[in-house]
Amino acid sequence: MRTMTCRELGGACDTPFTAETFEEIAAMSKQHGMQMFQQKDAAHLKAMEEMKSVMQNPEAMQKWYEAKRAQFESLPNT
Repeated sequence: MRTMTCRELGGACDTPFTAETFEEIAAMSKQHGMQMFQQKDAAHLKAMEEMKSVMQNPEAMQKWYEAKRAQFESLPNT
C-alpha cells in the first residue's frame, strides 16, 4: 500500500489516499475531486481549472500521468 495526498495528485488539500495501485489511487482522487466540485470548494475548483489546460493537451496529460505514476511507484510500500 502506498499513500499520496490530494495535493500531490494535483489537488488542493492534504487528504490522504492509500491504495495498492496507481489506478486505484487515481480513482480515489477523482472521486474526491467530484465531491469537492459538488461542494463548490474554491481551492479545489482553482486546482481543477489549472488541470484543465494540461488535460486539453494529450501529450502534456500523458507526461503528467506518467510522472505521477512514477512518483507513486517510488513511494515505500507499507
